[in-house]
Amino acid sequence: MNPSPSTPSNSALSPTPMHERVFETRDHAALWFSLGVGLLVMQVGAYLLPALSTKQAVLAIFLGSILGAGLLGWMAKIACETGLSSAALMTHVYGRQFAKLPILLNLVQLIGWGTFELVVMRDASVAIARQAGGMSGTFWPLVMTLAWGAVIALLISGSMLKLVRQLIARIALPLVIASLLWLTWHFLGLALEQGWQSLWQRPAAGGMSWLSAMDLVIAMPISWLPLVADYARHGRNSSSAMRGTWLGYAAANMWCYGLGVLVTLTLPSADLVTALLLAQGGLIALTLILIDEVDNAYGDTYSGAMSAHSVMPRWSLRAWGLVLTLVCVLLALILPMHSIEPFLLMLSSVFVPLFGVILGHLAWQRHDDRAAHASGWIAKARSLHAGPVFLWLAGIALYHTMPWIWADAGRAIPTLLICFVATRCWTRRSS
Repeated sequence: MNPSPSTPSNSALSPTPMHERVFETRDHAALWFSLGVGLLVMQVGAYLLPALSTKQAVLAIFLGSILGAGLLGWMAKIACETGLSSAALMTHVYGRQFAKLPILLNLVQLIGWGTFELVVMRDASVAIARQAGGMSGTFWPLVMTLAWGAVIALLISGSMLKLVRQLIARIALPLVIASLLWLTWHFLGLALEQGWQSLWQRPAAGGMSWLSAMDLVIAMPISWLPLVADYARHGRNSSSAMRGTWLGYAAANMWCYGLGVLVTLTLPSADLVTALLLAQGGLIALTLILIDEVDNAYGDTYSGAMSAHSVMPRWSLRAWGLVLTLVCVLLALILPMHSIEPFLLMLSSVFVPLFGVILGHLAWQRHDDRAAHASGWIAKARSLHAGPVFLWLAGIALYHTMPWIWADAGRAIPTLLICFVATRCWTRRSS
């Protein structure tokens, strides 16, 4: 007989034991700074130009990063107070049976993004090696896909807590900061040579509103909302979880978006990786950033395993992690991942209203109430909670109709705000 999803054997749906709550502010900050750094983030930053002026792009990056990372921090605070994973929070808000739908959608999304990360790491590593004079054969993409998959499998077999506190905080983080500092120094030097004043005063070419640009910036931190609770639940206290997550991700998001803008201003190229490789010392710096991409793929796989384990707890987190790693490797070998990125972004759209509802439902509950009742939430949850389900589905519809309602406002920010307010009103009325 299978264990009930509400029993302690299902670690994804049970509050985190106190002996596993070890993360302090620096651990949260190191993790989310590292997760916030990525080649994809820099590439999206490059998209802001030439549609916006330089000043508009910088302001959108600053405000969007503060707001988006603030949402991550808020969710981290709730997760730390309850000790619950993302799957458990979905189960509490939407009901035991219905929550399996968003949990499975999250699993599909995480498999997709995990595969995409493998493709990014494979393509970048081959480009770096060829720039250095190696990997000229056609079989190297296959070899690098298998190699990076093996690295993820090795990491997923170990302890997530040790990975964050030892490998990321003590080794990976200093290296990636050093690489970002070097690239920033190099491209700032190019900007000064080309005339900083003229680059700063560069006008907008049009084609994107400032609110749409904010929407693009906030898209990256929002994409991590389905994962943040899986790590923040291991925090010692909610204030440090919120502070570390917010500061760590905001700093990384601003830096990488800003670097993408800076590269585009000084060394326009159709390929950001090529532009970075052309920088003095770019080969070494890009290699360090590429290595840091590993934790993004690991994060997708670990949270995917958490989602899968919540639905089928007979398999451990480690077993699910290894299975999902194998799936991602196989998909990276056979699918044209760059062509299905729009599908992944569309799938991500369901999580903007999903977490707008979760935040609206839990945000202003008293800290003591959340902590005291968390262990009984899942057991007491009905099969379906009609109010939150309706608000979520209406939010998805709103997200996809926003271009016709108010095109310049973007999608994520208005949808998240409306779902949050509507849920607050519904919660107060039903309480």
